[in-house]
Amino acid sequence: MVYKMNIAGIDHDLPLCRVTDDLYIGAFVVFGRAKLTVACARELLKRAPEYDYVLTAEAKGIPLAHEMARQHDDETYFIARKYPKLYMTGVFEVVVRSITTDKEQKLYLDTAEAEMMRGKRVLIVDDVISTGESVAALETLVKKAGGNIVGKMAVLAEGDAQNRDDIIYLEKLPLFNADGTVKA
Repeated sequence: MVYKMNIAGIDHDLPLCRVTDDLYIGAFVVFGRAKLTVACARELLKRAPEYDYVLTAEAKGIPLAHEMARQHDDETYFIARKYPKLYMTGVFEVVVRSITTDKEQKLYLDTAEAEMMRGKRVLIVDDVISTGESVAALETLVKKAGGNIVGKMAVLAEGDAQNRDDIIYLEKLPLFNADGTVKA
């Protein structure tokens, strides 16, 4: 089963994936979809507030953040990592539980990157906002770093996220029943 959408002018099929017996979601993955990533970044930048840095969570937001930074001529963007890396000068961490992950995760931000963020305007970007847990974790990291959050953006707002007035997104993504019909 797939859900057909037009996103940023490009037709895209989202496979429907089981979360529970009575809840399915449309899987939006920009990995490997270069034209889609370029188009989504372009459309998000048209709606983006002024910012100094983009921050995303590893991993599906990376191509989008990279392309937004490239089109905006940014020198740097930041990625909250799922695991600390040896090259990190130190880390802060935050716990997150996403609808697409079956266990608790942590996100880590390098203290050197956090220092660059201090006092700067930070735009949080993700591929899909659903429960808002990933975005909330990124907000916590930005606040710990002393950055100023100027916006939260995603390509798609899923389920209840569509009703939030604190996020900017391109398209609404419904939730689905087991038979592939849209939940009311």
